[in-house]
Amino acid sequence: MALLDVGIMFAAVAVVGMVADRLGQSVIPFYILAGMSLGEFVLGRLSLPVVGTAYVPETEFIALGAELGIVFLLFFLGLEFNLDRLLARRTQIGTAGTIDLANFGAGLVLGWLVFGAFLPAFLVAGIVYISSSAVITKSLIDLGWIANDEAEPLLGTLVYEDLFIAVYLAVASALVLGGGDVAAAAVDIGIAIGFILGLLLLVRFGTPAFDRLVATDNREFVALRSIGTVVLVAGAALALGVSEAVAAFFVGMAFSSTAHAHDIETLLEPVRDTFAAVFFFWIGLVTDPTLFGGVAALIALAVVVTTPTKLVTGYLAGRAFDLDTRRSTRVALGMTTRGEFSLIIATIAVTGADAGAFDPALAATINAFAVGYVLVMAVLGTTLMQYSGPFESIAVSWLDRSAGDGGSDRL
Repeated sequence: MALLDVGIMFAAVAVVGMVADRLGQSVIPFYILAGMSLGEFVLGRLSLPVVGTAYVPETEFIALGAELGIVFLLFFLGLEFNLDRLLARRTQIGTAGTIDLANFGAGLVLGWLVFGAFLPAFLVAGIVYISSSAVITKSLIDLGWIANDEAEPLLGTLVYEDLFIAVYLAVASALVLGGGDVAAAAVDIGIAIGFILGLLLLVRFGTPAFDRLVATDNREFVALRSIGTVVLVAGAALALGVSEAVAAFFVGMAFSSTAHAHDIETLLEPVRDTFAAVFFFWIGLVTDPTLFGGVAALIALAVVVTTPTKLVTGYLAGRAFDLDTRRSTRVALGMTTRGEFSLIIATIAVTGADAGAFDPALAATINAFAVGYVLVMAVLGTTLMQYSGPFESIAVSWLDRSAGDGGSDRL
């Protein structure tokens, strides 16, 4: 039955992908909705003729495939952003990332006003702060923006966020699962930072080794060695409590400086897209739409509050990279998408509740909020990116004209 379930999943994403392509839409919302429709919370609640109750369960393969989707998407992100480029732009990335932290503050205030306590507010802050590296990277590739100027501040800010969230996840896990044990948090943070520094050193000095690793004319070996390296390092990171996405990003940066980076991209692009589809399908599969009713007001409030903050900070991030108004607007629209890390943060609360260290009702509320919020923001963000033209024109007309009027007034 597991093979049948996987077959249904791939058939479903193939069909909805074709529909999305015919309609000229992003495939991401279609993959998510396909997973939701075929999961236990929608199809599983219907009684069908002959077969009775049937749905696609969250099998181990689908869950692992979703994780691989994150790994490969972030691996490709690293391939587009080598270490030399990262260091050359460290000032701009630092500025853009620091500006972006305003979204964490907005989430902290929102969470405190709603729940009246620090810990749930801290979790909500993380959920609404972190943009989706996976969704944004996929959209950049689909829209052809990956080679444009706006890709650099988008990717740079995502790098800053991913590094921040690696430390945040260690703190959040210690506070929720450890009952606020500061010492445990300090150990987890130390491990996370140590692993990240180790990856940085590997990227900085290990390029010759990575180059020799894939120095072969056998395309099969190039693919297997690349996949083996990124999945092994990502798995080791996850085992140590560090984000597998961050690890995959650094491995991608290591390969980006080799002479075989283009060959790796060409060979692994279908692998990336296949597992990316599984990841988005999985998001829908684990989403129970009936939970949204109880947190609909909170989701709506968060969308209304955090969309403008991301737009503003995203625009300022583009300006920090000296982009013009049009391309800075693209950065702003792109950064609105939330995704995989928000869901990971929500699972911390659920895990804490299962362990008896966190209020179960509060954990269920935070989890339902996170899933609904991610779904709305994933659809909203990809839609804004796809139809960015009118927003770019409005921004150019308003902001550039305002700047011109200001200059005239001074004269």
